[in-house]
Amino acid sequence: MSEIAVETAYQVVVNNEEQYSLWPVDRALPAGWRAEGTTGTRQECLDRIAVVWTDMRPLSARA
Repeated sequence: MSEIAVETAYQVVVNNEEQYSLWPVDRALPAGWRAEGTTGTRQECLDRIAVVWTDMRPLSARA
């Protein structure tokens, strides 16, 4: 793995369908996504997503 990938800080982001992803903190968020509040290493963010995103169905499919 490159040094850049290891040192990159990420944030957990979520969209209106309550689907989660990670995004580099130094980049503007894409349209339709908002910061969830967690930042850290790639693995820390993936761990957070594993805890909070237990139902993979989009919000519209759960309603």
